Amino acid sequence: MADTTASGPSCLEKLKSYVKTPKGFLLAAEILISFIIIICYAASHYGGYSAVAICEMIFSMVFFGIFMMELDKQILVVNWVWTDLFRAGIGALLYIITSLICVIGGAGDGARIAGGVFGLIAGLLFGYDTYTIFQQIKSTRQHTAASTDDRV
Repeated sequence: MADTTASGPSCLEKLKSYVKTPKGFLLAAEILISFIIIICYAASHYGGYSAVAICEMIFSMVFFGIFMMELDKQILVVNWVWTDLFRAGIGALLYIITSLICVIGGAGDGARIAGGVFGLIAGLLFGYDTYTIFQQIKSTRQHTAASTDDRV
């Protein structure tokens, strides 16, 4: 019979500890605000704008799971930092564009305007995530840069 004693932290313990990290908090906030935006656009007369929120929420959930379970350290085929940078950067850009369209053209549709306002906040949140990832890339490049001094 197999030994059933816990050999490591459970999934719930990993979840709780990862949400307390800055990156985990950002990803959890991105998931939450994307869900709020989906609700706002679902209540709107024009539900077509919810595609960005759905895609970004799914991408954020996938990256949250990958980073929480530390699969980024096991699956080395993908450069997870650069992939996360592109995810956050594209998300920020798409949220800002669609939210401006919704806020400007949403006269008479309060749910669409609310979704647009939350989308602008999400654009800022994704933009901040992009900035923090860029700073992480920049700091690792400075630490791992080879010396260019020819004198030996």
